[in-house]
Amino acid sequence: MMENSLLTTALVLIPAFILITDDISWEKVSLDYIRKIGDRTKARDKLAELGYPEERSYENHRYRQLILIFLLLSLELMALLFLSFSMASLILIATISTIAIIYFTELSLSRELRNYRQSIESDFPTIVEALTLSLSAGESPLASMQRISLRGQGALTKEFSKVIDSVSSGEPFASALDSMGRRIKSITVRRFVDSIVIAVTRGAPLIDVLHSHAREARDFQRNHVLSAAAKAELSMMIPVVFLILPISIVFALWPSLSNLNLFAQS
Repeated sequence: MMENSLLTTALVLIPAFILITDDISWEKVSLDYIRKIGDRTKARDKLAELGYPEERSYENHRYRQLILIFLLLSLELMALLFLSFSMASLILIATISTIAIIYFTELSLSRELRNYRQSIESDFPTIVEALTLSLSAGESPLASMQRISLRGQGALTKEFSKVIDSVSSGEPFASALDSMGRRIKSITVRRFVDSIVIAVTRGAPLIDVLHSHAREARDFQRNHVLSAAAKAELSMMIPVVFLILPISIVFALWPSLSNLNLFAQS
């Protein structure tokens, strides 16, 4: 009873304290806390690779975690108030739920980054072939990238749009391409960017280089599909070996075992 009265008092006083203290900048307090906890999960680098390099994007990511934690803690306090949980149970559940929220939000960000990289890898052969065709038709590399960025869709075309915007703002074409290669954590794209930069700066035949990269990209994509198919084949063998095969053996042997039991009883 004493614990319930204390919790009721806390639930009433905490919102009142937040409303009364107008002179306290809660945004500044939360920003200071976000800076103190650091970035051990490399969330800032992941957001920058996804196209959100601003510090505000990282702060919003941490804000979302804090809001979810506070909402869950509020629900747990209400549960403790009305369901008469012990204080030790509340502390244990709050600790587990806080760790779970941080884990699942970081896992969601990592999954989004992985899908982003897979999208770039899957679009790369088609984009390189389209770029080769545009260059073969007589367009410049910048005009070819601009055509692809305007008509294409996907993560790699968005990166091409960033290159076009950087060149339009005055950055050299080779430097903008190099920045794209540094943003995208892909060995294939990095080699592609290096080849284009070298060909542009030294006057090498660019179409032959792109043909070579398109062929390598198709081979890499085919090997990736074959590897995924092999993993899927192994995963499909698990229900066959551990579920279907034992059931088939039971159905095959059960009549014989039944007849043997009847013969033994008779």
